[in-house]
Amino acid sequence: MASHRRPKQPSRARLTILGAAASAAATVGVTATSASADPGQSIDDVREEVDELHHEAEEITEEYNGAQEREQELQDEIAELQDSTARGQERLNELRNSMGSMATAQYRNGGLDPSMQLFLSSDPDDFLDQASALDQLSSKQAEALRLIQEQQRTLDQQREEAGERLAELEEVRSTLGEQKETIQGKLSEAQALLNQLTEEERQEIAAAEAAEAEEAARASRSDDRDYSDGSSSSYAQTAVNAATSKLGSPYVWAATGPNSFDCSGLTSWAYNQAGVSLPRVSQAQANAGTRVARSELAPGDLVFFYPELTHVGIYVGNGQMVHAPRPGGVVEYASLDIMPFQFGTRVA
Repeated sequence: MASHRRPKQPSRARLTILGAAASAAATVGVTATSASADPGQSIDDVREEVDELHHEAEEITEEYNGAQEREQELQDEIAELQDSTARGQERLNELRNSMGSMATAQYRNGGLDPSMQLFLSSDPDDFLDQASALDQLSSKQAEALRLIQEQQRTLDQQREEAGERLAELEEVRSTLGEQKETIQGKLSEAQALLNQLTEEERQEIAAAEAAEAEEAARASRSDDRDYSDGSSSSYAQTAVNAATSKLGSPYVWAATGPNSFDCSGLTSWAYNQAGVSLPRVSQAQANAGTRVARSELAPGDLVFFYPELTHVGIYVGNGQMVHAPRPGGVVEYASLDIMPFQFGTRVA
């Protein structure tokens, strides 16, 4: 998502940032006019500013992804509460109907004082049997009342919980709208700056970027280390194969495949193909396994960048990863050195 620039290597940074120029406007969906370079601003200055805007957009995108995940969780919780409440109301209605039937029976059989009923009865033994039945009916009625009270309390609690979830859902949806607007604003600003490059500069940079991607692909294939010691699992290799099968697929923020991806969308999709469920956002994916240092990386390990862990890729060997880089970019091979590497995670 954000353009990713290797510190102290401006030529490398220029490749990863400016290659987005041709298609970022389509990603944003508007013509950027909110930002413009100062008259004396150099291409390197523009590049630095674009890099920062892309990185800010990436941070917000991961927040957006988390909010989307919470939205789905809330929708599921609300549906479950509503279903449970409906079943509980049916049960309450049944208890109340049963209570009414018992009350009617008691009224029909309890019109006289029990001692008078015994005195007047032509069959005392039959009366005593009826009196015992009435005692049992009263006991059942008391139990029914207790059940009705419990059921009513449960329903009240479920309705209160559903109301709280609905209120939170409304807040989450409001947040999603604000985050989406902010992301689009960052990308619009970046596009406005990129629009100031000449066509010749864009073509030159695009050609260099393509050459760089090919170099990274060759480097990833040249890793001849033996990972048979168990450092790379079968499902990790399946995830690598899945991710590399999507090379060239477009980056789209908040996309999770199968035809377009953002950074954490690609990693979660790839591991899902191996039967492993990963959290949606990069920060949560960092805790999906055991952390490993760069020197311990094996194919399939997740690799994280920036102190905020706002970018993630899948390690493929020889210091290379496959990742979804930025708006306007495509799933590609890249060196771990193009961004501030933090650590790897071996998925448990």
